[in-house]
Amino acid sequence: MSENKGNFLLFAADYLIQQSCGGTLRLFTTKDERFKSEAFIAEAKEVYTALINSHISDPKQRLKVFDKNSVCLPTRKIGKNNPKEEEIKADNAARQEWNRTADMALITGISEETILVIKQTQIHEKVSRSIRDSGWLPNLFRSIVNKAKDFLQNLIREKEMPPKPTLDIDMAEFRHMRNLMIKLQDKAKEIKHLQDKVLPELKQKLAETKGIFKGKERKALEIQIQQTEREIADKLDKIPDTLKADGYPDVQVFMTTYRKAEPVVEQYNRDLAKWERQVQEKGKPKRPPEKESVRDRLRQLQAEGKQQRTRKKSQDRER
Repeated sequence: MSENKGNFLLFAADYLIQQSCGGTLRLFTTKDERFKSEAFIAEAKEVYTALINSHISDPKQRLKVFDKNSVCLPTRKIGKNNPKEEEIKADNAARQEWNRTADMALITGISEETILVIKQTQIHEKVSRSIRDSGWLPNLFRSIVNKAKDFLQNLIREKEMPPKPTLDIDMAEFRHMRNLMIKLQDKAKEIKHLQDKVLPELKQKLAETKGIFKGKERKALEIQIQQTEREIADKLDKIPDTLKADGYPDVQVFMTTYRKAEPVVEQYNRDLAKWERQVQEKGKPKRPPEKESVRDRLRQLQAEGKQQRTRKKSQDRER
């Protein structure tokens, strides 16, 4: 980052010197297309975000540059006395609902690639088409995001939860990852039960409760529905916290790391089983597979996953 920052500042200084004429700086010149390139904008964001964060002592208040490859949607910052504060809050609520659903999808076994395709086709492309045809319509944007969220939730309902990992190994690093995975899957099952059974049953009861003498009963059911929806949202919000305590910035990073680590361990188990068969057959067995090499590979994968916390500046606020 320091090298990029230095390059950017040198480039900016060189550009300003080139624009000077007779000791007078020409601030308004022909537009330079380099400043519109995605590479320049991305580097500028990284440099200035790092510069701002260097003056912020509280890690929770630091900014981060949103990762375009994330399955999540970025939330919008609300400036002071912003006349569109309520509109932005409503937009952010829709985005957060999508983000919670994306986390849930990852845990239930839906691939990152599938979620990214849904995000692209059901949100980005439809929003771009809507803006092109009708301009920016906040209500339409929220409608598009909510429909995409419902689409993803339907996939989650159709997807059976994968079985709990049962690899019998003695490597503490992977066992800890496996335990985290089991915790996530248990939490996901609780949420699916509330989403697929409890909430629909309450809504069905409410629809069937009619008549002028059923007011109190309807009110009680409405309160139960609201409490259940809040419970679902709260459980979804707490899922990333389970991982952050272990250094993983979000569900996407953990799942990617876990899926890379799992085949490493499975291959070790296959190699070990093969070696044990050779011993039983009284052949001339090769040396047993080295646990240390597997352990080192797991540690490397975990370190790569957790290092994304540093690169992404994994704080709650978005720039």
